[in-house]
Amino acid sequence: MPRKIILYSSFFILLTIVFLFFVFAGTDNWKSKAPIIGYVQPFTFINQDKKIFTQKNMAGKVCAVNFFFTSCKGVCPIMNNNLSKVYNEFKNEPDFMIVSHTCDPETDSAARLKHYADSMKVDTHKWVFLTGRKDSLYLAARNSYMIDDPNNNVGSINDQFLHSQFIALVDRAGNMRGQVYDALKPDELKLLQDNITSLLKEKHPPATTTSGTSFAN
Repeated sequence: MPRKIILYSSFFILLTIVFLFFVFAGTDNWKSKAPIIGYVQPFTFINQDKKIFTQKNMAGKVCAVNFFFTSCKGVCPIMNNNLSKVYNEFKNEPDFMIVSHTCDPETDSAARLKHYADSMKVDTHKWVFLTGRKDSLYLAARNSYMIDDPNNNVGSINDQFLHSQFIALVDRAGNMRGQVYDALKPDELKLLQDNITSLLKEKHPPATTTSGTSFAN
């Protein structure tokens, strides 16, 4: 009798394994996923070519997002130099893009961003540089990408200045994924690259779990 129980138990375990294999085979459901921590809210900015760029331009792409300003002599050059390594790693991926916003739109016109992009020697179809209204840029940094604390939005926008070394990661559906990544820490840059690789392989990004709408909607 005990032998029969063992045989039956083994059979049902094997059956369960086979069932799970067919359920998950060919999908990415078995993989660990970077959790959704937010979503990209609608926006309208201007790119380095003086063309309108909205959240729709990011739809279907995995995007690394940061904020900088061209006259910065401290954190920004280090951040963008490190981000250029990410660019070089994924620049041949058709569904990958880097989206950099200026923190200083009064100085960083589209023409100035174009000059900066040329100095970086990057393909601006793959690495986009954006300017726009200061209040809209800062709203995106704080509410969409979590690169700055929303509580810093006090007083006049003219008296505010955002300065951050953090990078956000957005999936094909417009969800913020994983965490914000410190561009000055090699281990977090490695995690960013690993998560980009995973999201590029993700066939069906999860629906946003926030109160907003994803790119897919």
